[in-house]
Amino acid sequence: MKDCVFCRIVAGEIPSVRLHEDNDVLAFLDIAPIVKGHALVIPKAHHPLLTDVPVETLHRVMEVVQRLAAAQRRGLKADGINIHQCNGAAAGQVVPHLHFHVIPRFVNDGHHWNWRATRYADDAEMRSLADRICRAWSP
Repeated sequence: MKDCVFCRIVAGEIPSVRLHEDNDVLAFLDIAPIVKGHALVIPKAHHPLLTDVPVETLHRVMEVVQRLAAAQRRGLKADGINIHQCNGAAAGQVVPHLHFHVIPRFVNDGHHWNWRATRYADDAEMRSLADRICRAWSP
């Protein structure tokens, strides 16, 4: 995709600080990190959403996510790691190319997620939503 910033990074048209590269997957530092050392892991082939990616490719991507998280813990002495992934604009996805944020976390890094938990009206509402999801489940 010529207009995809991540495809252009894969092609070398946009510079990046690469952490890992193989035939299927690229990992590089995010240019606007939440915490320094924040990296992105992407499939090299263009797939907009998690649900678009062949399972074999997703397995390779997640293998790199896991290895990167371990490297951040060891190399940066991170106290923890956040793995973050968005699907679709409504979920906050800015670049429509599947990507995982791998963010090293430190006890006093100052970052806080603005997570506002809600509640179901009752158990029936929760079960109804679960039923809808399960009916839509596909192999």
